[in-house]
Amino acid sequence: MNKISVLLVDDHAVVRAGFRMLLSATGYIDIIAEAERGEEACQLYVKIKPDVVVLDLSMPGMGGLECIRRIYRRDPSAKILILSVHEETVYVKRALEAGALGFISKSSAPEILVDAIQKIAVGTEFIAPMIEKRCHNSSNKLTDTGYSDLLTTLTPKEFDVFCLLVKGMTPHKIADELCLGYKTVANYGTQIKNKFNVSTVVELAQIATILGVVPR
Repeated sequence: MNKISVLLVDDHAVVRAGFRMLLSATGYIDIIAEAERGEEACQLYVKIKPDVVVLDLSMPGMGGLECIRRIYRRDPSAKILILSVHEETVYVKRALEAGALGFISKSSAPEILVDAIQKIAVGTEFIAPMIEKRCHNSSNKLTDTGYSDLLTTLTPKEFDVFCLLVKGMTPHKIADELCLGYKTVANYGTQIKNKFNVSTVVELAQIATILGVVPR
């Protein structure tokens, strides 16, 4: 069996070390490069052209969604697997729409990650069974009263800011988290509120709960 080359992207060194040990034990999955930020990942992808990119969604700076978009724009055949703590349907949908081929949770069993990489490497879409079931159930419920359509109008960076705002983070903390200026975050907040036609973060949080961005 030919080895599957992987670019591992996660901003936590301990997490990367754990996955490196897990995947190297297979004998046929080889992590050939690592990155801790989306900007670095995009540069490395062009340089090394891995078989699979294993990518976290929540990272400082560019963020996972924008990273997917940029890699996909450069190479529509890129095979990207999202490995995230976020299991809500909205994150899965945004990632797949951006160009990802698979999505699993960081809480998944080790064999699920290995299986996912194998499937993604040959171009087969892979969604972790529990996440796929949740997405299916969510699609059968009329719960968002049109908010999901508005959510699709958010840019990747607006979506990142939206997710952090509704989880209770202040603009100053969001600016630090995403490596942005405070005024930039404040402007994003205003744009997001305008798109949803609300005036407060509390209203945004209520919408986020309806959409499943945050737990009920």
